[in-house]
Amino acid sequence: MKFPVNSILVRVLALTMLILALSHVGQSKGSGWKQGGSKSSHGHKSYGSSHGQKNHGSKGRHMGRGNNKPPTNSPTPITSSPPPSPPNVPPSSPTPTRPSALQVGFYKGLCPNKLVDIEAALTTKVQEHFRKDPTILPAILRMQFHDCFVHGCDASILINGLSTEKTAGPNLSVRGYELIDAMKAIAEAQCPGVVSCADIIAIATKELIKLGGGPNYSVQTGRRDGQVSTAQDVNLPSPFLTVSETISAFSAKRFTTEEMVILLGCHTVGVSSCAFFQDRLYQGTSEFDPNMDPTLRQQLMPTCPKGTTANNSTFLDQNPQSSNIVDNSFFVQIQKQRGILPIDQALARDPKTIPFVQQFAQSASLFNTKLANAMVKLQALDVLTGNQGEIRKTCSRFN
Repeated sequence: MKFPVNSILVRVLALTMLILALSHVGQSKGSGWKQGGSKSSHGHKSYGSSHGQKNHGSKGRHMGRGNNKPPTNSPTPITSSPPPSPPNVPPSSPTPTRPSALQVGFYKGLCPNKLVDIEAALTTKVQEHFRKDPTILPAILRMQFHDCFVHGCDASILINGLSTEKTAGPNLSVRGYELIDAMKAIAEAQCPGVVSCADIIAIATKELIKLGGGPNYSVQTGRRDGQVSTAQDVNLPSPFLTVSETISAFSAKRFTTEEMVILLGCHTVGVSSCAFFQDRLYQGTSEFDPNMDPTLRQQLMPTCPKGTTANNSTFLDQNPQSSNIVDNSFFVQIQKQRGILPIDQALARDPKTIPFVQQFAQSASLFNTKLANAMVKLQALDVLTGNQGEIRKTCSRFN
């Protein structure tokens, strides 16, 4: 079949225009992908950047990460930016809760002013008192022992009343209450309703032992105050007991024989009145001690005349250079038969305790180590903790 020339020219022209039109459309689409890809090359971060900034491509969509590649049949997923990191705010300090057992530094953070170190403040008061009256050392040591051996270390010895522990015979000569009251006043002023009277006794005892030349051990705190104090409950080991009877008394409180000996070694400080040793000096009495050092006997007779009830006293440690120092001198003295109380001298004569006396007399460091351990154990004897007992507002009366 033949077509006219004009008809062929028209068809060619139409085909050429169609090709040109299609070519323009293709260039326009390719130019769009290049533009979208080029935006990431202008310093803008794409999705997924570690800085979390969004790309500012058209309508927020950016594909191909600026590699000028055309899209494929499967659309590229749009990734989301991670949420902005929260500002670095330091965590708030939780309010300290009261621990439920004895521990060193129990009161840290428990006062209204969290920066107050109440145990340090109480220790400073003890130091001030000791400088004025060094004899407060044996007084508080005795108070601690007498308190702990009755209902545990609960400050029940401090309660005033007609028939409280304070009025029992062995406790009539206990003193040092003014120091405990002064320390309690400091505690209530800086840390009201928090520090127990039982802990105040323990803190004072520990610091006084150190001030007196003894071991510097870490005192545990966290005791609560007792709510019972009756004179009839006071049953303390008598200085007239035999060694075996004294061992039994200490064993009932879970102390070993060695611990008993070291605790009695606290008689390295303090005094005794004549009533407790006078009969050891004179023949014809039931307590006469023929083995006492003769020189000591002669020295003591004028202090405690025969047949009198003189209220005089003498040092328990008869070494004049060490009578108010916490050291092992006491054990050296009883080895020389210069003990004052009957039980003290008996320790150096009974086979059950002689080995311990010898060890402590020979080693000051062993004495310090054993005493520190024994004091920690004594001060933890049958204590009240947690929600037991109370925290007294005034040490001499129940709340």
